[in-house]
Amino acid sequence: MKRISIDPVTRLEGHGKIDIFLDEKGDVANAYFQIPELRGFEVFCVGRQAEDMPNLTDRICGVCPEAHHMAASKALDAVFHVEPPPAGKKLRELMYSIFFATDHTTHFYALGGPDFIVGPDAPAAERNILGVVAKVGMEVAGKVLKMRRDGHNLIQLMAGRRVQPNWGVPGGVSRGINEEQRREIELRGREAIDFALFSIQAFKDIVLGNKAYVDLIVGDIYTHKTYSMGMVDANNKVNFYDGKVRIVDPDGVELLKYSPNEYLDVIAEHVEPWTYLKFPYLKKVGWKGLVDGKDSGVYKATPLSRLNASDGMATPKAQAAYEEFFKTLGGKPVHHTLATHWARLVELLYATERWVELATDPEITSPNFRTLPTATPDEGVGIVEAPRGTLTHHYKTDSRGILTEVNLVVGTTNNYAPISMSVKKAAQGLIKKGVVNEGLLNMVEMAFRAYDPCFGCATHSLPGQMPLVVRLLAPDGEVIRQLTQNLDG
Repeated sequence: MKRISIDPVTRLEGHGKIDIFLDEKGDVANAYFQIPELRGFEVFCVGRQAEDMPNLTDRICGVCPEAHHMAASKALDAVFHVEPPPAGKKLRELMYSIFFATDHTTHFYALGGPDFIVGPDAPAAERNILGVVAKVGMEVAGKVLKMRRDGHNLIQLMAGRRVQPNWGVPGGVSRGINEEQRREIELRGREAIDFALFSIQAFKDIVLGNKAYVDLIVGDIYTHKTYSMGMVDANNKVNFYDGKVRIVDPDGVELLKYSPNEYLDVIAEHVEPWTYLKFPYLKKVGWKGLVDGKDSGVYKATPLSRLNASDGMATPKAQAAYEEFFKTLGGKPVHHTLATHWARLVELLYATERWVELATDPEITSPNFRTLPTATPDEGVGIVEAPRGTLTHHYKTDSRGILTEVNLVVGTTNNYAPISMSVKKAAQGLIKKGVVNEGLLNMVEMAFRAYDPCFGCATHSLPGQMPLVVRLLAPDGEVIRQLTQNLDG
C-alpha cells in the first residue's frame, strides 16, 4: 500500500475519510465520505443538571461553541417554561450576531478562501491562510485579524470568555452591559459593516472577475437540486437566533414551516453501516437514498439554503446583496454548492448590520435581562442557525431538572447527505481513466469544504490535527492508491 501525505491540512474541522471506487475503465463508480469517529455527548450528558448544558455543550468543539451555548440556553427556556425578557433576548442575539460575523470571517479567509484566492491547482503548501496573505497583502490580512480579534474580545466582554461562553441561563443571561460597553460594541460593529462590504467586493473582484472560477461555480459537477432549510422571522426573512424553520422544495416553493417543538414531526434520521454520522431527511418526502430531486427527502441547511428558504434579509445592505446574489446567478433558488461561499458573505453583512441595530437598541442596557424560572422542569427544544446549519437541542428531565434524555441535531449532520452526494459527483466529474493528482483531489475536497463542515461537533481530535484518508479502489476492492494526512502520532 502506497501512502502519500497531503500537506497542508484540508481546512475542515474534525476527521474525514473518502473512499473512491473505480470501475474497469478507471472512472469513478462510487465515492463515500465517511466519519469514522463516534460522538458521545447525548449519552454522557444524561444524569447531569440541565442547567449545565450551555457550558457542557459549548465544549463540543472550539469552532461553534457559541451556537451550542445558545441552542442549549433556548432549550432550557423551554424545559423550565420561562420566557426571557426583551433585553435578555436582545443581548443573546447581539452576542450571537458578533459570533456569526466572526465565524463566517474565519471560514471565508482561512478555510474556503484559499481555494479561490490562491487557486485550486496551486501547490498544497500555498493553499492555506499564509498563501492567502501572500496573495492579498499584509493590509488585508490585518483587516481579517482585527475582525476576528474584535469579535472574540466582544464575546468575552459580554459572555465571559473569548471561546466557550459562560453566560446563558434559563430565562435570559447572567449579566447585562453598561453604556460604556455598549458604545464599544457599537463602534466595533460599524467597523465590522465596512469589513463585510470590503469582503463582498473582494469576492466580486477575485472570484466573479475570473471566468474560470465562475464556470466552476455554475458548472454541473458542483450542483445538486435539493430541498433548502433555514430559520426565518415572521416576515420570512433570514434570522439566526429565533423564528420558525422554513423548508422550500428544489423549485423554491414552501413545503412547510415548523416550530422547535415540532422538529420530530418533520425530521427523521437514516443510518448507514459505514459511518457514525446519521443522515437526516424530511419525513414528509421520505428517504430515497443519496439522490437529489423533489422526490428525495435530502435537504441542505447552509448559508445558501438559508437564502433559498427565505424571502430576503431584514437589514438594508444585506438585502441589496441578497438581490444581487440571485440576479447574478439566474434567480431563486440557487443550487450551485460553491455559491455557498458568496451566500456566506451576504450573511456576514447581515450579521454586522444586525449587530449595530441591537447595539443601538434603547433596551440593550436594561438591567432586566433575566426572568427567574419557577415552574417544574420537564422537556424542551431549542433551535438556532449555526453558521454551518440548523442546530437543534432537545432535552428531557425529571422533576429535579436531572437530564434523562438528550438529542442534538447539529448543522453539519443536517448536511451529511448532500455533502456525500457532492463528493461523489465531484469525484465522478474530475477523475477519469484513473488519472488523479493533488489538484484534482483538492477540487474533490472543495465539494465538501463549501459546506464549512464541523466534524468536531461529531468527533474530537487533537488541536491542529485533522486526519484524512482518500483511497482509490479497483472493482475487485484492491487499494490502488491511498493519500493521507496527519495520521501519525
